[in-house]
Amino acid sequence: MGYYVPAERVSRGGRGASLRATGMVFVGFFKGFRETLVHLFSRPVTMHYPEERPKLSSRYRGYPKLIQEKDGTERCVACKLCEVVCPPRAIFIRPGELPDDPKERYPTQFDIHMGRCIVCGFCAEACPEDAIEMSYDFELATPSLDSLIYRKEFLVREPLEREKR
Repeated sequence: MGYYVPAERVSRGGRGASLRATGMVFVGFFKGFRETLVHLFSRPVTMHYPEERPKLSSRYRGYPKLIQEKDGTERCVACKLCEVVCPPRAIFIRPGELPDDPKERYPTQFDIHMGRCIVCGFCAEACPEDAIEMSYDFELATPSLDSLIYRKEFLVREPLEREKR
């Protein structure tokens, strides 16, 4: 069921309107065909991924990693600023005190749920000790959601050691 429109209000457009519409169709068709021909004769961009790694930008942010001092001690003092600033609440820290210095804290548990992480980099910016930095790792494929929870032991390892997991 439609609305009734009187015949005098219907725009017929005439012969010129249909020629313009037909011309627009052909112009669009030829623009698309030209684009297809450009890509048909250009060199294909194919990367053989496992053997050939992509070149990443210097501003690329992979997943967060924990930094250790040269002597192997952790930089993180469990201040929990990264946990507070994380928008999706992907970071969990359980602080503990050092036995020889009760004023000094360290994380007994430091987990990042990469299924939730949006790789924004706020945790690295908020850290006063520069204990977190964004890595250049981008391989997060996993068969289960449970293996996306990265524990402290995994986050302090170097990228070559991570590949063996």
